[in-house]
Amino acid sequence: MRLNRITFAITPAASARGLILAIALSAFAAWGSSLARADDPSVTDAATADAIKHWQDLRFGLFVHWGPVSLKGTEAGWSRGSEVPAEEYDALYKQFNPTEFNADRWVAIAKSAGMRYLVFTTKHHDGFCMWPTKAADYHIGQSPFRRDVVGELAAACRRGGIQFSTYYSIPDWRSPNYGLLSPGGSVKNPTPNMPRHFELVKNQTRELLENYGPLGVMWFDGDWEEPWTAKNGDELYGYLKTIQPSLIINNRVSKGRLSTNADGSPAGKGDFDTPEQHVGDFDRSQPWESCITIGERWSWKTDEKLKSLKSCLQTLLYTVGGDGNLLLNVGPMPNGEIEPRQASRLREMGAWLAKYGEGVYGSRGGPFKPGDWGASTCKGDKIYLFVMDWPGVGPLTLPAINQQIVGYRSLSGGEANVTAAPSGITVDVSREHRDPIATVIELTVSGQAFDVPPSPVTLRSGSLAFGRRATASNVFAQMSEYDASRAVDDDRSTRWATDDVATAWLEVDLGELTTIGRIEIEEPEEFRRVESFQVQSYDGRQWHVLLEGEAIGPQWTREVPPVEASRVRLIVLRSKGGPTIDEFRMFGSQGETETTP
Repeated sequence: MRLNRITFAITPAASARGLILAIALSAFAAWGSSLARADDPSVTDAATADAIKHWQDLRFGLFVHWGPVSLKGTEAGWSRGSEVPAEEYDALYKQFNPTEFNADRWVAIAKSAGMRYLVFTTKHHDGFCMWPTKAADYHIGQSPFRRDVVGELAAACRRGGIQFSTYYSIPDWRSPNYGLLSPGGSVKNPTPNMPRHFELVKNQTRELLENYGPLGVMWFDGDWEEPWTAKNGDELYGYLKTIQPSLIINNRVSKGRLSTNADGSPAGKGDFDTPEQHVGDFDRSQPWESCITIGERWSWKTDEKLKSLKSCLQTLLYTVGGDGNLLLNVGPMPNGEIEPRQASRLREMGAWLAKYGEGVYGSRGGPFKPGDWGASTCKGDKIYLFVMDWPGVGPLTLPAINQQIVGYRSLSGGEANVTAAPSGITVDVSREHRDPIATVIELTVSGQAFDVPPSPVTLRSGSLAFGRRATASNVFAQMSEYDASRAVDDDRSTRWATDDVATAWLEVDLGELTTIGRIEIEEPEEFRRVESFQVQSYDGRQWHVLLEGEAIGPQWTREVPPVEASRVRLIVLRSKGGPTIDEFRMFGSQGETETTP
């Protein structure tokens, strides 16, 4: 259906009836044009593709989880009915009056961090809406604050040149119509009305688009719950695209994140993948975005332990090096301010990126895949190396590429030494000029850098545990990406993680009696939880205590009297929260590091 543009010359002598008819016909033409665009899949697909390209160029965004629950300092949605009684939780909005909220300040902090977009939680699993929705009566307009937080933030983002996007939770554990109730959606609703709930979701998401759009992204959550079906999600995806064809919608709108078809394709709609609390795998074929907290949880709490500047920046670099975006979360305080510690950390990130972040924005991941060594990005005829871990001896060796290197320079100080040969590319910078976060080296190649085929770069530590069979007493949510093998893979971007347990063990089977003379344990800075531990060795007959200690932390190393062992295990005797270990390594009396392209 195609309607031609209709124009009218309205003179003072035009009759009132003629004026009304002209306005009506003009409105009909505009509606018909919009409908034609929405009904044409090729137009929608092209608009989505353009929007995704623009979104990928932004690379770094701010996630904000905030609402009345900040008054309690507990997790958004999940604490309703568990940490906080449901009745008390549902009444928190009556005390919510964040008089220090200033949307322009939030945007200024995001910009100072080098962030280019912002995703705000308009409604979490608890059902409370941070805008005065007309579809329900549980919203910010009923609080003492009364102001439209979503509207003010959308306007501030546009003034500040930040792309504005919204998070919206599909579940509503407070609703009489949704299929599950608190705590944590574990209680079934005996009288659900999911069709009515689906209409609520459609009405509220339409409000967000019509009142605050165009949006960059609509970020859904709660897809794992059984009451929501792939059919619901796919229908909602199509419905929202008719309102804004350029809207980007994540893979949590349906079931695409959780299940696949026989050919391996997602069993549901979604424009990008959403790895949570970890960096996604290298993937140029499917857009993706890692959502990760600046501390340990999504909502604000008084004693939050923040990730270090090094951890935050290296997380960003590993993410863009894998061709993903990073959505870094903060939880504002009850008064509406972003906590000064969190704001300071973001500004520190921005200061580093202002000096060395040329290869972050507008780039693609690769061609050298992320690993212990660091990460790389490419843009035009440039390859940017972010070297985070140099080999113990000699320069870094990268795989050879199918183009000539016609120039190179160090962006973080000092002189870069780069040599290309059929066997590989050697890269070095003097030790005094190696940046503690990432040494940044720019390579100029003879063609388009994106055309260089991606290849892995592996720094082998020489650990006797590498690739050996590893088992553990507990794995976080029984997820394979956190299993015991992640602690012996010579890759510090992966980790063994556990549920919220105080004790746990990790065991490595060496296959035969092997001489052990040194132990290395890597506990990530942001998850320093171990308070007491032992390392034990098995000599084929019995277990012996090899060493014991208290705190671990990053780069923990101890020499031990040489022993013969066929199995070695780390026993966490006490931990303040579920222990998590990046690497558990063991060596003979002299462990060496080698680089294998």
